[in-house]
Amino acid sequence: MSEEFVILVDGNDNPIGTEEKVKCHLPNGKLHRAFTALLFDNEGRLVLTRRAKEKMLWPNDWDGTFASHPRESETYVSSGERRMPEELGIEGKLDYLHKFEYHVPYKDIGSENEICGTLIGVIDKATELKEIAGEIDEIKWISSKELILELEKNPQIYCPWMLIALQLLEKSDYKMLEKYGKVLSTWINSEIREGLEKAIKTHLPVEKWRLINEKN
Repeated sequence: MSEEFVILVDGNDNPIGTEEKVKCHLPNGKLHRAFTALLFDNEGRLVLTRRAKEKMLWPNDWDGTFASHPRESETYVSSGERRMPEELGIEGKLDYLHKFEYHVPYKDIGSENEICGTLIGVIDKATELKEIAGEIDEIKWISSKELILELEKNPQIYCPWMLIALQLLEKSDYKMLEKYGKVLSTWINSEIREGLEKAIKTHLPVEKWRLINEKN
């Protein structure tokens, strides 16, 4: 990881300082702010990306579309929109869905200890996405049912924060659920939710992650 500072937060996502990114991702990493972005097509298929083999944490594992950390002057949405061309080579608009806290170790190398905002965007399936060296090694589209089938076989190769973000989709801001109702319709049902919950448990126990409730 290059030298970069992330926003330290308390359990309510209030900023309390900054710290070097690498230090926040050590085994007893400090709670900090992050985001995960999910790009869908109009039929509800999701873009998944395989994390670059050079990554310190979860290298070669499948992630949501892209993930990173807001800077001090940014919102979750503006940080996602800044990061999109850096990760995928495209520009686009995003919306905010929900946020959650989680803490999960990666072997004996490090951990993620984050309050993570979940973002959503819609792109055409024909959009040309680039695999940016050092960030993404592979890109694929997947439906909700295809993902659950893959999770039944090998949940360990899917990043835990992506699974949590998807599992909590139904808890998103109601205005966003209305706006993206068609896109998310195949992702919000008991079969998908139960499959995601089962996969999450292979990474971390239920007491290590939670939705952060917000006033609407």
